[in-house]
Amino acid sequence: MSDLKESGKAFDKKLFRRLLQYTNPYAFTFYGVAFTAIILSAFAVLRPVLVGVLVDEAIKMADAQKLLNLTLILLAVLIGEVTSQLTFNYFANWLGESVIRDVRVKLFHHMTHFKMAYFDESSIGILVTRAVADMQRIGEIFSQGFFVIVSDLLKMFVVGGVMLYLNWRLSLIVFAVLPIILYATRLFQRAMKGAFTEVRAQVAQLNSFVQERISGMKVVQLFNRAAAEKKAFEEINEKHTKAWLKTVWYNSVFFPVADIVSSITIGMIVWYGGLQNISGISANEYGTIFTFILLSEMLFRPLRQIADKFNTLQMGMVAAARVFKILDTQDQTETGGHTDLPQIEGNIAFEKVVFGYLPDEPVLKGISFEVSKGETLAIVGATGAGKSTIINLLNRFYGIQSGRISIDGHSISDLSLAGLRSHIALVLQDVFLFADTIENNISLGNPEISISEIEAAAKEIGVHDFIASLPGGYQFNVKERGGMLSSGQRQLIAFLRAYVTKPSILVLDEATSSIDSTSEQLIQKATDTITNGRTSIVIAHRLATIKQASNILVMESGRIVEQGTHEALLKKGGYYKNLYEAQFLQVAVGE
Repeated sequence: MSDLKESGKAFDKKLFRRLLQYTNPYAFTFYGVAFTAIILSAFAVLRPVLVGVLVDEAIKMADAQKLLNLTLILLAVLIGEVTSQLTFNYFANWLGESVIRDVRVKLFHHMTHFKMAYFDESSIGILVTRAVADMQRIGEIFSQGFFVIVSDLLKMFVVGGVMLYLNWRLSLIVFAVLPIILYATRLFQRAMKGAFTEVRAQVAQLNSFVQERISGMKVVQLFNRAAAEKKAFEEINEKHTKAWLKTVWYNSVFFPVADIVSSITIGMIVWYGGLQNISGISANEYGTIFTFILLSEMLFRPLRQIADKFNTLQMGMVAAARVFKILDTQDQTETGGHTDLPQIEGNIAFEKVVFGYLPDEPVLKGISFEVSKGETLAIVGATGAGKSTIINLLNRFYGIQSGRISIDGHSISDLSLAGLRSHIALVLQDVFLFADTIENNISLGNPEISISEIEAAAKEIGVHDFIASLPGGYQFNVKERGGMLSSGQRQLIAFLRAYVTKPSILVLDEATSSIDSTSEQLIQKATDTITNGRTSIVIAHRLATIKQASNILVMESGRIVEQGTHEALLKKGGYYKNLYEAQFLQVAVGE
């Protein structure tokens, strides 16, 4: 779905029809609100007509009984109008909120299935804006835009018809001014459409900037970047302010002009209507003048409101175009085949696998290796050698360019994605914890994992005492990204999270690095426990893990340059020995 700015349209009918499809589950409410809009137009016109009748037939004729009767009728009309307006406002807003709830859920579900490459290239702040702020704008299409515009248009048509019926001469005065207002409104709408598109773009940029700086606040402060970031923020904020001020300027010009034209029209009605009465053309119809004054205000006020509400509608349409652009993005991870393996042995094979994050820059250059059931494979190598890429491909975060990856002889591309990942547990060096309790961070909301199972698993891998020592134990809230815990403690939670899923394949991606000495023994025990009897792939960092591995792959520039056991590779005296002496010997001496 193209952006409104790209389409050049003030109102994209195709986009609006697509949006209306989300009201289908609420068809009864939709048509009910539309019907209420019709009733509102009738009630609105009745008030000034009754006022005119009351002036001519009750006040002027000094008929107290008729005055009482007409006043009671007018009161009943007012009560009916207020009731209809309340119903209209509530259900129009209810419909809008229901629609954005459904669209937001669909958008979130869609984004959770994107390939990792999509998030590598996308701003998180902009995606958050699409899922939150833009959704509210879409809801306003129904609560403050479309239905209000329809209601106002109905009022205008009814008002125009009543005017012609009451006095066609006075009607011509009012209708003569309408083209001026309509032309000004059209210019206003076109200007505001471009302004609102710019506003949404600046809001997204502002959100993205703030989100990234808050997430990276340690880096900002550590490198004394506060002043520089403040200056950069001032520039972005200035663009945001200018975009909004442009909309303020257009409003400041249009609405006073509309008010002046409306006031001039009322003056002309009073002058010409009074002249008609003085000349005897419409004698004894003072109530008609009162009615026309009220009706003209009702005619021009909806025009001004339509311009304002059309702005709301346009902002919602711009937001909808951006949201639908994401929904139309076909960058989702392929779910693969329909094969589900209830249980697997854990035999893994890479056969001449070639992959690159960029098409012409391969990271893995035809690597092949096997891991048998229950074995532990360690992968070592310099940064950028392709170690973590192997893990990403095994979990199908990215698709390979050529070659084959298989588990128990089944190509992973033939397995369902959910089924594949249900057999694999991954522990990363950079552990991500949600702002929630330890229990929920371990179970991740899986109802099949009970608190008793979590406690039993924690005792098995030796982390129960650590968790129990925290305030609230398993109900301790770790706050955003686990900020209340040390890096070693977060690692222990990640180990427990992996262990409770009872995986057949365990992957540790630098999971034992960057830990404090207190947590090191606990993590080593946890590693021994959860890798026992399981096929494990370890991107190695700690010396103990290297020594115990069944096989070690040594990688350099996307290729496997050596492989074997720790002792065998040391005897070779090749790349691994040099790497061991450079990176691990100091650790060995310390141990």
